Amino acid sequence: MKMKLLFISPLLFCCLLDHGASGVDIDAVLLMEGESVTLHTGVETNPQDRFRWYFNDTRIAQITGNLRKICTDVQCNKGTERFRDRLKLDNQTGSLTIMNIRTTESGVYKLLISSSNIDSEKSFIVNVHDVPEEKRKSVKEGESVTLDPDIVQKQNALKMWYFNGSLIIVITEDQKKICTDVQCKERFRDRLKLDHQTGSLTIMNITTSDSGLYTLQINGSRFAVIKTFSVTVTGKTTQHNGPDLEEGGR
Repeated sequence: MKMKLLFISPLLFCCLLDHGASGVDIDAVLLMEGESVTLHTGVETNPQDRFRWYFNDTRIAQITGNLRKICTDVQCNKGTERFRDRLKLDNQTGSLTIMNIRTTESGVYKLLISSSNIDSEKSFIVNVHDVPEEKRKSVKEGESVTLDPDIVQKQNALKMWYFNGSLIIVITEDQKKICTDVQCKERFRDRLKLDHQTGSLTIMNITTSDSGLYTLQINGSRFAVIKTFSVTVTGKTTQHNGPDLEEGGR
């Protein structure tokens, strides 16, 4: 838990202490603006259960029996329209996905589950930062580049790297696979290096054809996160040592 607190702002840290004192199950998630995150409930719904999601104590989504409502609060629907159709609610599990998240959406996301047997509560501390320059990589052909997701990860999380939408790496709890498809083997040819602990990806001897979007999807038991990196590779510049042509073609 201490490692997670390193990434949380002082205001959210106070919120975490207040919630933690009550024994509520809490996870902390660090995101960059524009990324997506899924907050998992870890349960399945039934017609008798009621799921209510809150953002900083304002209700934003709910499931009551077979009825699904998203953005039930005035602020979301008729006021500032904070989320504007960027929320996705899983009707089977009650999990909440926030797409294209913004820095103003940092805060406490709380889930209240009311059932016939027992009521329970789950909280997520979500901290969203501006996109730093290191997420936009610009390198020269032949160099190496490392894409660091910069997130606290649990060992049992499923991690998948994509290049322009094509799967290139799968990391499971007990194994890792690199370039499982033939096309990937032809493209990268043993030029990928993976840190199994952090999920960081290093591309060695990079070529101009490696330019594009690299996306890491992390699926844990409590939340899923998508990290995206834009990589631009420029060709090598050749130095011209020949004699300059004189003006007039002489």
